[in-house]
Amino acid sequence: MNVRSSSDDVLSRTSAIISELRGLEGPLLPILHAVQDTFGYVPEESKPLIAQALNLSRAEVHGVVSFYHDFRSHTSGRHVLKLCRAEACQSMGGDALAERVKSLLGIDFHETTPDGAVTLEPVFCLGLCACGPSAMLDGALHGRLDEDCLGELVAEARR
Repeated sequence: MNVRSSSDDVLSRTSAIISELRGLEGPLLPILHAVQDTFGYVPEESKPLIAQALNLSRAEVHGVVSFYHDFRSHTSGRHVLKLCRAEACQSMGGDALAERVKSLLGIDFHETTPDGAVTLEPVFCLGLCACGPSAMLDGALHGRLDEDCLGELVAEARR
């Protein structure tokens, strides 16, 4: 598929999502989530279309996309591993685990392994503060992580 077709496809699919959801109260977040569910990320060409439909500036739409850690501006790996970076998890050894997972995967935060298997993302609280350090793999929460548990998560994500 050429770039023009791809761009046309993004615009038509984004328009369909907007048409379906714009009647909701506070439709921006549901629209952005639906766009990301469709494409795996929020394409740049979708932002002006969303802004126009909702009578917002492009900067407002971009600001929401860049503010919330769940929105991506690029495709992710087949699996997304989110590691909590909040203070409670850091106080329980989260920094060492972050360095360990980066080493195991050979990537830094906001990167994807060369084989496309895993994207590593930092998050600032998964709500498991009493069970830190914590992570989320493909939407499943994991608490009280140690090096062994982390190794198992990485192995699972690499499959």
